[in-house]
Amino acid sequence: MDKITEKNAATFTHLSSLTQYFFPFGNYIFPILIWTAKKDKSEFVDHNGKQVLNFQLSLLLYSLVLIAIAIPIFIITIFRNVPFDAIIRDDNFVINNFNFDNGIGLLTVGTMALVIFGCLKIAEFFLIIYAAIKTSNGERFKYPITIPFIK
Repeated sequence: MDKITEKNAATFTHLSSLTQYFFPFGNYIFPILIWTAKKDKSEFVDHNGKQVLNFQLSLLLYSLVLIAIAIPIFIITIFRNVPFDAIIRDDNFVINNFNFDNGIGLLTVGTMALVIFGCLKIAEFFLIIYAAIKTSNGERFKYPITIPFIK
Protein backbone atom coordinates (compact mmCIF):
# COMPACT_ATOMS: atom_id res chain seq x y z
CA MET A 1 0.00 0.00 0.00
CA ASP A 2 1.51 3.36 -0.95
CA LYS A 3 1.89 6.25 1.49
CA ILE A 4 -0.99 8.35 0.15
CA THR A 5 -3.43 5.44 0.20
CA GLU A 6 -2.52 4.46 3.75
CA LYS A 7 -2.78 8.09 4.95
CA ASN A 8 -6.22 8.34 3.33
CA ALA A 9 -7.38 5.04 4.82
CA ALA A 10 -6.18 6.08 8.28
CA THR A 11 -7.82 9.50 7.93
CA PHE A 12 -11.13 7.97 6.87
CA THR A 13 -10.92 5.59 9.82
CA HIS A 14 -10.90 8.59 12.14
CA LEU A 15 -13.57 10.48 10.21
CA SER A 16 -15.83 7.42 10.00
CA SER A 17 -16.45 7.68 13.73
CA LEU A 18 -18.44 10.84 12.99
CA THR A 19 -21.11 8.64 11.41
CA GLN A 20 -22.52 8.27 14.93
CA TYR A 21 -24.49 11.44 14.18
CA PHE A 22 -26.28 9.71 11.29
CA PHE A 23 -26.30 6.00 12.16
CA PRO A 24 -26.63 4.38 15.59
CA PHE A 25 -23.32 2.74 16.52
CA GLY A 26 -21.75 4.11 13.33
CA ASN A 27 -18.80 5.26 15.41
CA TYR A 28 -17.96 1.58 15.99
CA ILE A 29 -19.19 -0.14 12.83
CA PHE A 30 -17.52 1.99 10.15
CA PRO A 31 -14.09 2.31 11.82
CA ILE A 32 -14.09 -1.46 12.39
CA LEU A 33 -14.92 -2.09 8.72
CA ILE A 34 -12.15 0.19 7.43
CA TRP A 35 -9.63 -0.99 10.02
CA THR A 36 -10.19 -4.72 9.44
CA ALA A 37 -10.01 -4.28 5.67
CA LYS A 38 -6.69 -2.42 5.74
CA LYS A 39 -4.89 -3.37 8.98
CA ASP A 40 -2.87 -6.23 7.45
CA LYS A 41 -1.64 -4.05 4.58
CA SER A 42 -0.37 -1.10 6.61
CA GLU A 43 1.02 -0.69 10.13
CA PHE A 44 0.01 3.01 9.99
CA VAL A 45 -3.65 2.13 9.35
CA ASP A 46 -3.50 -0.58 12.01
CA HIS A 47 -2.20 1.90 14.60
CA ASN A 48 -4.85 4.50 13.75
CA GLY A 49 -7.68 1.98 13.66
CA LYS A 50 -6.78 0.82 17.15
CA GLN A 51 -6.61 4.43 18.34
CA VAL A 52 -10.08 5.21 16.97
CA LEU A 53 -11.68 2.11 18.46
CA ASN A 54 -9.96 2.51 21.83
CA PHE A 55 -11.08 6.15 21.98
CA GLN A 56 -14.68 5.30 21.10
CA LEU A 57 -14.80 2.44 23.61
CA SER A 58 -13.28 4.68 26.30
CA LEU A 59 -15.88 7.37 25.65
CA LEU A 60 -18.62 4.76 25.84
CA LEU A 61 -17.34 3.64 29.23
CA TYR A 62 -17.03 7.22 30.52
CA SER A 63 -20.51 8.07 29.24
CA LEU A 64 -22.08 5.02 30.88
CA VAL A 65 -20.45 5.91 34.22
CA LEU A 66 -21.62 9.53 34.02
CA ILE A 67 -25.16 8.50 33.07
CA ALA A 68 -25.16 5.89 35.86
CA ILE A 69 -24.35 8.72 38.26
CA ALA A 70 -26.72 11.37 36.89
CA ILE A 71 -29.96 9.47 36.25
CA PRO A 72 -30.34 7.83 39.68
CA ILE A 73 -29.48 11.12 41.40
CA PHE A 74 -32.19 12.98 39.50
CA ILE A 75 -34.75 10.22 40.06
CA ILE A 76 -33.97 9.91 43.78
CA THR A 77 -33.99 13.66 44.32
CA ILE A 78 -37.27 14.20 42.53
CA PHE A 79 -39.14 11.28 44.08
CA ARG A 80 -37.78 11.96 47.54
CA ASN A 81 -39.19 15.48 47.36
CA VAL A 82 -42.54 14.68 45.82
CA PRO A 83 -45.14 14.73 48.58
CA PHE A 84 -48.06 12.42 48.42
CA ASP A 85 -50.53 15.27 48.77
CA ALA A 86 -50.72 16.00 45.08
CA ILE A 87 -54.26 16.96 44.18
CA ILE A 88 -56.29 17.94 41.19
CA ARG A 89 -58.17 21.22 41.48
CA ASP A 90 -60.22 22.66 38.67
CA ASP A 91 -58.58 20.39 36.09
CA ASN A 92 -55.09 21.45 37.28
CA PHE A 93 -52.59 19.08 38.84
CA VAL A 94 -51.12 20.72 41.96
CA ILE A 95 -48.20 19.41 44.01
CA ASN A 96 -47.90 21.02 47.43
CA ASN A 97 -44.63 21.46 49.36
CA PHE A 98 -42.30 20.57 46.48
CA ASN A 99 -38.71 21.78 47.02
CA PHE A 100 -35.14 20.77 46.37
CA ASP A 101 -33.66 22.11 49.61
CA ASN A 102 -32.75 18.66 50.90
CA GLY A 103 -31.14 17.45 47.69
CA ILE A 104 -29.25 20.46 46.35
CA GLY A 105 -25.89 18.70 46.86
CA LEU A 106 -27.05 15.62 44.98
CA LEU A 107 -28.50 17.76 42.22
CA THR A 108 -25.18 19.54 41.90
CA VAL A 109 -23.37 16.21 41.47
CA GLY A 110 -25.94 15.04 38.90
CA THR A 111 -25.74 18.32 37.01
CA MET A 112 -21.95 18.18 36.99
CA ALA A 113 -22.11 14.64 35.57
CA LEU A 114 -24.32 15.93 32.74
CA VAL A 115 -22.01 18.90 32.11
CA ILE A 116 -18.96 16.61 31.97
CA PHE A 117 -20.85 14.32 29.58
CA GLY A 118 -21.62 17.30 27.32
CA CYS A 119 -17.99 18.43 27.43
CA LEU A 120 -16.86 14.91 26.50
CA LYS A 121 -19.13 14.89 23.45
CA ILE A 122 -17.88 18.31 22.31
CA ALA A 123 -14.25 17.32 22.89
CA GLU A 124 -14.86 14.06 21.01
CA PHE A 125 -16.01 15.92 17.90
CA PHE A 126 -13.00 18.24 17.83
CA LEU A 127 -10.51 15.51 18.70
CA ILE A 128 -11.77 13.39 15.80
CA ILE A 129 -11.27 16.30 13.39
CA TYR A 130 -7.82 17.03 14.87
CA ALA A 131 -6.82 13.36 14.62
CA ALA A 132 -7.95 13.21 11.00
CA ILE A 133 -5.86 16.29 10.15
CA LYS A 134 -2.78 14.93 11.92
CA THR A 135 -3.21 11.53 10.27
CA SER A 136 -3.68 13.04 6.82
CA ASN A 137 -0.30 14.73 7.33
CA GLY A 138 1.23 11.31 8.02
CA GLU A 139 1.66 11.81 11.77
CA ARG A 140 0.82 9.19 14.36
CA PHE A 141 -1.95 10.41 16.64
CA LYS A 142 -2.86 9.13 20.07
CA TYR A 143 -6.12 10.31 21.62
CA PRO A 144 -5.96 11.63 25.19
CA ILE A 145 -7.89 9.94 28.04
CA THR A 146 -7.99 6.67 26.12
CA ILE A 147 -7.93 3.23 27.70
CA PRO A 148 -5.97 0.77 25.50
CA PHE A 149 -8.59 -1.98 25.12
CA ILE A 150 -7.14 -3.14 21.77
CA LYS A 151 -3.36 -3.45 21.76
